[in-house]
Amino acid sequence: MYDFAIVGGGIVGLSTGMALMKRFPGAKIVMIEKEADWARHQTGHNSGVIHSGIYYKPGSFKARFAREGNAAMVKFCEEHGIAYEVCGKVIVATEPEELPLMDNLYKRGLQNQLNVTKIGPEELKEIEPHVRGLGAIRVPSCGIADYKGVARTFARMIEEGGGDLRLSTKVENIAEEKGGVTVETNRGTIKARFLINCAGLHSDRVAKMADMHTGMKIVPFRGEYYELIPEKRHLVKHLIYPVPNPNFPFLGVHFTRMINGEVHAGPNAVLAFKREGYTKKDISLKDLFEVLTYSGFWKMAMPNMKEGINEMVRSFSKQAFLRSLQRLIPELTEKDIVPTHAGVRAQAIMHDGSMVDDFAIFSGKRSMHVCNAPSPAATASIKIGEEIANRVPDHMIDNIKKTIAPAVLV
Repeated sequence: MYDFAIVGGGIVGLSTGMALMKRFPGAKIVMIEKEADWARHQTGHNSGVIHSGIYYKPGSFKARFAREGNAAMVKFCEEHGIAYEVCGKVIVATEPEELPLMDNLYKRGLQNQLNVTKIGPEELKEIEPHVRGLGAIRVPSCGIADYKGVARTFARMIEEGGGDLRLSTKVENIAEEKGGVTVETNRGTIKARFLINCAGLHSDRVAKMADMHTGMKIVPFRGEYYELIPEKRHLVKHLIYPVPNPNFPFLGVHFTRMINGEVHAGPNAVLAFKREGYTKKDISLKDLFEVLTYSGFWKMAMPNMKEGINEMVRSFSKQAFLRSLQRLIPELTEKDIVPTHAGVRAQAIMHDGSMVDDFAIFSGKRSMHVCNAPSPAATASIKIGEEIANRVPDHMIDNIKKTIAPAVLV
């Protein structure tokens, strides 16, 4: 029997395995991942940004874990030779009505203990010559990283520490029992004293298998990107974001320098017709039926219908997408951008239609479930893993002590 079974081989699940090894040296850990490799979904399709935490409610997990996780991620990349760059970011106001919103965001950055500065159009022009703006917030701690490389390094370190890595292993049923948890998979039965669910796009389904009632459902939103042709990459020096629309729960299309030298522009945010629906042709009748029959989705969608329609238009019209980008860099033309990858955000929505705006961790007697961990989860992953390890209940710690003594628990 394992001490811990972790479902989900994205960056959060792997970070959790690392944190458990650190807190419980000698514990038997198994990582369960349905894909043939690590970080195949949210981790492997995200923009690679090391976030600062400026957007998030002061005192929230997102605000704290992003700020602390930013420093921890940079340190980890340095120590393990993983590609990263602290390139900084500007959040740009392009219209007069955005200036008060920018001021509010600046104040939030200060509340979140970040090193942020307000700059005028002249200074903005100095650091981003091709960007048009009335002002901006400069966030120097933002950067980019190879998160796939981070995840692979986590996996290697777990294996070197004695952990059991199970790829191509899909969870089919979970039963909590008096002595632990039984996990039925397509490749046999796994027994553990404690289960941790980090299944991302399927986290609500895994929680339901374990009879954990969260009151939320994962709704997948696809974010589509264009990239600048190589001859136009010089137009972007930092990460360039717009001031977000307070009436829409996403950040708006922006420019992201990638660790391989590319510059990506996007994303929009459209409903995906499959939980892992990276293209318009990816459709799962089961996944789509779940969303369309969920009252919480419609309660969320109706007030956001206008913006939602605009997002759909951007999905099908390159010209509409380009116009959004030209708000920040007016000289861009249609031939300067070409389609590239898309990602899918696992967004938890409550029955009342509210979008869960913080990381959500639910605890059972013999299980723990991370049921909302979209961006900035990659940035925050090391700190999320530590939080989960610190939440292991006392009765579990007592049992683990008996099995791994005389190892020292920290």
